[in-house]
Amino acid sequence: MTSETATPAASPVAAQTHPAPETHTARDGKGVLITAPAMKQLAALMQQQGNGKVLRVGVRSGGCSGMSYTMDFIDAGEVRGDDERYTYEPEGAPAFEVVCDPKSLLYIYGMQLDFSTALIGGGFNFTNPNATQTCGCGSSFAV
Repeated sequence: MTSETATPAASPVAAQTHPAPETHTARDGKGVLITAPAMKQLAALMQQQGNGKVLRVGVRSGGCSGMSYTMDFIDAGEVRGDDERYTYEPEGAPAFEVVCDPKSLLYIYGMQLDFSTALIGGGFNFTNPNATQTCGCGSSFAV
């Protein structure tokens, strides 16, 4: 007596899904998820900024949906005592630090930062699991 094992047919839905992008977290496993293209771009930008700079990410009121993302390089001396600090270690480039104030962290915890080189819609893109509404430009959101 032999038994045959049926192989499942390929699902058309499974064939259309894209693998999740590789993401990087801070050295402690926390912080913003950064995709490989964004990590490469941030590492290059950090090297252009020179020593003594950190990347501040956060949110502010405004934008199409009520709140907008902020991202800027600041001097390390401008980091506040209550800021959360995350160290990222890109492959082949020096480690860099990302800081976020506690209020902003409430809105962006678990956010993914990606980078696209597309001519239209290119640049840094934010995917925020906390957002209940986002605008078409991807730079603002509502919770």
